[in-house]
Amino acid sequence: MKDTLTALSTDLCAQQESASPLKVTTQPQANFDQQLQLLAGQSALPSVFATGNSPDVIKDIHESGQLVDVDAELEAMGKPDAIIPAARSTIEALYDGEVYVLPTEFNVEGIWYNKALFEKNEIAVPETWDDLVAASAALEKAGVTPMAAAGKDGWPLTRLVGNYIYRTLGPDALKKVADGEAKLTDPEYVDAAAQVAALGEEGAFGKSVGSIDYTTAMNQFLTGKAGMYYMGSWALANFNDEAQNTVGADNIGFIPFPDVDGGAGDSSQLAANIGVPLAMSKDRFDDGAKDWLGCIADGFGPQSLTGQGVVTGFKAETDAEVPPLTSTVLDQIDKADTTVLWFEALFNPKATTTATSNAQLLVTGQMSPEDYMAAVQADLG
Repeated sequence: MKDTLTALSTDLCAQQESASPLKVTTQPQANFDQQLQLLAGQSALPSVFATGNSPDVIKDIHESGQLVDVDAELEAMGKPDAIIPAARSTIEALYDGEVYVLPTEFNVEGIWYNKALFEKNEIAVPETWDDLVAASAALEKAGVTPMAAAGKDGWPLTRLVGNYIYRTLGPDALKKVADGEAKLTDPEYVDAAAQVAALGEEGAFGKSVGSIDYTTAMNQFLTGKAGMYYMGSWALANFNDEAQNTVGADNIGFIPFPDVDGGAGDSSQLAANIGVPLAMSKDRFDDGAKDWLGCIADGFGPQSLTGQGVVTGFKAETDAEVPPLTSTVLDQIDKADTTVLWFEALFNPKATTTATSNAQLLVTGQMSPEDYMAAVQADLG
C-alpha cells in the first residue's frame, strides 16, 4: 500500500499531493488492532488507514459512526464501478452487506497444479472433489507429495475445510454459523472436516505436514516435489520469480476449488479476500481527503498491477503486459460475480486460533472431525 500510494503521489495524484501531502506512518502488525482501537476511542483516526488484522475491529469502529461511507462517496463522484463486482461481493460478505472499505488487494484462492507431473502420470485436471481425491492417490503412487500444505501454520488446511463446506452447503453456509442458524457440530459441517481428514489419512499432505511452514510448502511446489498447492494469488510473486520457481511459470495451472457432487455451491464461487483494506476517517474527510479518494479509485488498481504485479479490487484498465499466470487470475476474476470467504473469516479470534492450531491434528488423525468441529464451535458460543 505504501509503495503504491507513494507512486501515485508523484504521478497521477500529484495535484492531490500538492494540496494534501501524503505522510505514511507504520505500526507493528502484532499490536495494530490495539492501536486502531485506541485511536478510535480518542476520535483520532488518521485520514486513511489500514483496517487491521480482524474484521471485527473495523466493524466496531464503523458502528461507532467514525468511518466514511466510501461507497456513497464514489457514487457521488460518478465512480460507482471503481470497485470490481467480485471484490464488492467479498466486501459485502465480510461487512454485513456494506461497503465502507477500499480493497487494496483482491486475492483469489484455489488449487495450483504442476502440469508436467499431471501429464507424466496421465492425471486429469480435477473438476470434482472425487477427481481431486483420485488425483491425489495417483500422485502419491508416483512418489510425489500430492498437495503441499503448511500444516505448521494451520490455515492452509482449514481453507480446504471451509471450501468443502461452501461447495456442499452453498455460499451462505458459514454466515449461518456466525448468525447462530447452524453449528459446526451439525452433521453436514462435520462431514467437511471428515473429508479433509480422510484426504490426509490417505497421504495427500505427506508424512510430516505438521512440521511444514509456509516457506517450505511453497518450495515443495516450486521445486516439483508436490503436484498441487492450495494458495491465494498473492503467491504470483513467487511463481513469477525464476530464482524460486524451478518448475517454470508456464508449467503451473490453476483451478478453483472443485465442485462436490450434489452440492449447493459450485466452483464459479471463488474463494477470495481483499488483503488489508483501507478505511477513511469521517472526522478528517475534508476536500483534500475526498480528492485523494477519487484519485485512489482511478489509479490504485493500475499502479499496483503494473508497479508490483499485485491484483487489487479496483478496476485496472492498462495496456501494460502482465505475466501469463497473472492473466490467468485476472480471467478468473472477470468470470466471478460471487465470492466466498475463508473458513475463519467470520470467527472471533479465539475460535480462529483453535481452528488453525488443531488443523494438523485433524489431518494426521490425532483429533477426530467431531472433536475438531466441537472445539471450534465451543469458542464461537
